[in-house]
Amino acid sequence: MAWDWQVFCKDTIDGELVPGCFGTGDAYTYLNWMISAWGWTVSVSLCALAIALVVGSVIGIIRTLPDKPWVVRLGNAWVELFRNIPLLVQIFLWYHVLPSLVPFMRDFPPFLLVVLALGLFTSARIAEQVRAGIQALPKGQRYAGMAMGFTTVQYYRYVILPMAYRIILPPLTSESMNIFKNSSVAFAVSIAELTQFYLQAGEETSRNMEIYIGVVLLYIFSALVINRIMAFIEKKSRVPGFVVAGGTGGGH
Repeated sequence: MAWDWQVFCKDTIDGELVPGCFGTGDAYTYLNWMISAWGWTVSVSLCALAIALVVGSVIGIIRTLPDKPWVVRLGNAWVELFRNIPLLVQIFLWYHVLPSLVPFMRDFPPFLLVVLALGLFTSARIAEQVRAGIQALPKGQRYAGMAMGFTTVQYYRYVILPMAYRIILPPLTSESMNIFKNSSVAFAVSIAELTQFYLQAGEETSRNMEIYIGVVLLYIFSALVINRIMAFIEKKSRVPGFVVAGGTGGGH
């Protein structure tokens, strides 16, 4: 099979080659389309990641609160609910079911519904990581904070969380990369992201392999950028002399 990489330089309307590959004016090439789709993928992923980090952190924290078993049970229920329902099913629930049950959600754009579904799905996974990070810390740190007269909010903010987040940075890196890959389910509700671009452009041009490789390279590039950013954050936030107990978490 002969490769035709010029497919990215062709106009999406008439199929004619566009000099320089980037269309201007009325010209719009498949490369333009792919970059636009990548923008949607990045937007969905970053917005969902922001929701996942905030909600996941809150749920993870309340699952470790002392002497509040009913709050812990609520946090556990949240994690089990969102972690045990497949992501694609959750997308359809947000897009098809909830708007029929909650009328004002009918005005929500598909982008927002996908971001909420992906963000809350990922929040359950991050909540589990936050809980594990907090519980990996020696109990003496909690007692030290209480002995200094800190309130629960204060010793979580100033003592527990700064160390817990350092412990969970490696799994957070994986989760941040996964959210870019999981954003591909947005095609199911017609979000014009990379997977949707591949399906439509491949059908229009019959150059599925070239389109597929271009899309895969952008997914890989996105994941690598996230990996490098998180590695930089991990390096800058590392505490000198901090030893991870058992190789996974803890300190002295």
